[in-house]
Amino acid sequence: MGALLEVRNLKKYFKVNAGTLHAVDGVSFQIEERKTLGVVGESGCGKSTLGRVILHLLDSTDGQIFYRGEDITKVDRKKLSELRQEMQIIFQDPFSSLNPRMTVYQTIAEPMQIHSTVSKKEIPDRVMELMDTVGLAERFVNTYPHELDGGRRQRIGIARALALNPKFIVCDEPVSALDVSIQAQVLNLMQDIQESMNLTYIFITHDLSVVKYISDSIMVMYLGQMVEMATSEELFAAPKHPYTEALLSALPVPDIDSPKKRILLKGELTSPIDPKPGCRFAPRCPRACKECREKEPELREIGPGHFVRCPYV
Repeated sequence: MGALLEVRNLKKYFKVNAGTLHAVDGVSFQIEERKTLGVVGESGCGKSTLGRVILHLLDSTDGQIFYRGEDITKVDRKKLSELRQEMQIIFQDPFSSLNPRMTVYQTIAEPMQIHSTVSKKEIPDRVMELMDTVGLAERFVNTYPHELDGGRRQRIGIARALALNPKFIVCDEPVSALDVSIQAQVLNLMQDIQESMNLTYIFITHDLSVVKYISDSIMVMYLGQMVEMATSEELFAAPKHPYTEALLSALPVPDIDSPKKRILLKGELTSPIDPKPGCRFAPRCPRACKECREKEPELREIGPGHFVRCPYV
């Protein structure tokens, strides 16, 4: 099974009053077909920006994006329209991502109408089929988003993303706005859909428990850079980067007889605006030395599929 998506040295910078914001800075990875890559990190590390650049919702500053071996970094409108049918997104907020003036039927039918993937006569049946797939009762077909709860709204977003039979979906924190019990339902639904439709996911989240449950491999980001990447099992069993170790130490352990040692990070965050040379995690890293503050560490493969951006691993 080959790589469906490959990203090489991808960068996205924004011009701001204080300088240049390095939102995504030299990220490289690949995802195999039918697999899920989890992307984790604290708020502002560039997770959502990365997903939007891959889907061309934002233009990249530098780097390359390959889909099925084809370079799609720069594409014209015709090619972008074709890619929209293969690559979709599920947004974080299930309320603001839906048009409040459109019913459930209109929301799910709209992509099919725009891209003419099915005939007008077939659209009603296809909408009902998608509603059934995501677990939305037929009685909700003419309801509006404000009449539904968060779980049902997110199911509409999932149905809309599936309307064009895509092969790749960016899931941008799709369960973070939902109650825990509803989160489990939506996660199980997404796994079932992935298996039945042979989908490939990038699953963006800040919830480590969620990412462990759904991901085959996990990428940890810090201030626009990938600091570690490994399979889900290996990352949780043997994290190598000090930032990953600190993140995992914050997970609660359901055993009062085996308390977990919490790693508390000290120091100030490096500014992502025109960052100085050196490791961006150095001001908060307990292992940092003078060299770390002067020279940016390279991303190294320390084992099969296990990458770490730290010279002391």
